[in-house]
Amino acid sequence: MESGLAPSLLRAVVQQESAFNPAAVSRAGAAGLMQLMPGTARRFGVHDRFDPAQNLRGGAAYLAWLLRHFNHDTDLALAAYNAGEGSVHRHGNQIPPFAETQAYVRSVRRYEAQWIRKLRAE
Repeated sequence: MESGLAPSLLRAVVQQESAFNPAAVSRAGAAGLMQLMPGTARRFGVHDRFDPAQNLRGGAAYLAWLLRHFNHDTDLALAAYNAGEGSVHRHGNQIPPFAETQAYVRSVRRYEAQWIRKLRAE
């Protein structure tokens, strides 16, 4: 993948964010497979958040950017994907003390482990 992300991590985020539904929309207005907010979509060149290829490319680019920004700390990158990079910074570059964000990180990591096992078995 051009983003350099591990396929297991990307699949885990998509599973958590949208359950692989390209038409998913959150209460907050995030949309598509990787649940991109309008500003994030624009920032990463996504013109149609419901186009699976654009959404995946933009979401993967954002996640890869977060990984670089947080020195390849996957948990912090995932927390920022969920709560925003500013929130992670405001909490001392730690996972914010929000139950939703903490559960999100744990859930994505569980899905990632499942995808690693599945991809190795193929």
